[in-house]
Amino acid sequence: MTNFIPIFPLNLVPYPGEELNLHIFEPRYKQLVQECVADKKMFGIPVVLNNKMQDMGTLMFITEVAKQYDNGEMDIKTRGVKVFRILEQITTIPDKLYSGAIVHYPANAEGHYQALMQPVLSAIRQLHQLLKIEKDFKKPDELLCSYDVAHHAGFSMEEEYELLQLLQEKQRLEYLKRHIVKILPLVASLESLKEKIQMNGHFKNLGGFDI
Repeated sequence: MTNFIPIFPLNLVPYPGEELNLHIFEPRYKQLVQECVADKKMFGIPVVLNNKMQDMGTLMFITEVAKQYDNGEMDIKTRGVKVFRILEQITTIPDKLYSGAIVHYPANAEGHYQALMQPVLSAIRQLHQLLKIEKDFKKPDELLCSYDVAHHAGFSMEEEYELLQLLQEKQRLEYLKRHIVKILPLVASLESLKEKIQMNGHFKNLGGFDI
């Protein structure tokens, strides 16, 4: 399927199913949001990396205008719908301040794979424990997919975008698994190093060696 959508390029990687809150203040995006709300249309967030708009992004649906300010600015709540690939950017649209794009929605094999997801979840929770942070995924484990946990796995933005480009759930889970296996030992060693540094200067209760 191919169609035209208004676009709102941002320096972040939204995923299908993700709830994303945005503060809208630029005139072009105030117009975009007003039209999307009035016409019940969706808009696209193409990912911007290193000041360059990438080919892929996520189609977003506005679920609520949470606050309307006197100057026309808005706080909106959105939800990711599906991944798109830009075929052609339309920079100038008559009577519009925003730009748009002709996009294609590639087939995306989703689903739930407990056997693959469970070790990924265990590793992510181990990572969070090492970092002393708590995360609530807001779903039972058996309903979680890669998109639900990707922002909580310690990815760089480039890695988040790489995951967005993977169009099979099994591929995404394998990507997550490889990443976590790689960074867990690093985080554990850093935590150990931090404890050693914190101990420096303290009185140490150590037994001596018999020589």
